Amino acid sequence: MRGRRMYVIGGLLGALVAPPAALAWPVDQALTLEPGQEKFQKLAAVDWAESDAPGVVTAEALSQSGELLLTPHAAGIARVLLYAEGRFAVWRVMVGPIELQDSGAQLAAAKKACPDLKATEGAERSLTVTVNDTACRLALRTYFKTHAYLAKELEVTFAVPQLQAQLEDFTAGMPPGLTVRYSGAGLVLSGKTDREGHRKALWELFNRSVGRVPLEDRTEVEVPPKQVDPAAQEALDATVSDVVPDAGVPDAGAPVKRKAGPKKPR
Repeated sequence: MRGRRMYVIGGLLGALVAPPAALAWPVDQALTLEPGQEKFQKLAAVDWAESDAPGVVTAEALSQSGELLLTPHAAGIARVLLYAEGRFAVWRVMVGPIELQDSGAQLAAAKKACPDLKATEGAERSLTVTVNDTACRLALRTYFKTHAYLAKELEVTFAVPQLQAQLEDFTAGMPPGLTVRYSGAGLVLSGKTDREGHRKALWELFNRSVGRVPLEDRTEVEVPPKQVDPAAQEALDATVSDVVPDAGVPDAGAPVKRKAGPKKPR
């Protein structure tokens, strides 16, 4: 029996609705579902979606209707990557009841590593910080994995050496055939890979990044060949071999017999 459904129309897919495309911790949106409660989300566009914890939540992109179907299976937390028209976003989906993690220790570590960090909480929460060294960048990445902030609530400024260091992290996570580079303030992902490699690259970019980074996805994704069931193919071959040639089509090497007609007068 399918669970209860909740249908919502809205703009929760900010990174897929308006350019530029962005990636990085923290997540773009956070949702909470009840066990057994399916949720249909109307989006501007969605090509595919993937959950990193399908035992908690599965995600299905209904591209014809432009909807996302989220189906919760067990209590826990999952991250769902959504992709559309060269852009992607990551949502955190919690299936309750969930006890939220206390992020005080991670915030204290981030403030120690990033002296100019300023954070406000409440309805108008925001965070501003300058990333001057690796210790700061890594402390922020750990903090941004908590539930404290969403990507739209941050203002992160990078010193040039740390942009280069982050690019090295990106490069280390790329599957064979793909490369990543900066173009201005954004990233360009390019190369050729299969669907699995493409999705792995997007997850790696998200997991290794700090703060929002515009992304231009130039990846050429190979389409896998159509799979044919061996048993069905064997049956088809057997059927074709048993077909008797059309008696009305003469063999190319056989003489052609013609029916005699009336003789022409001499």
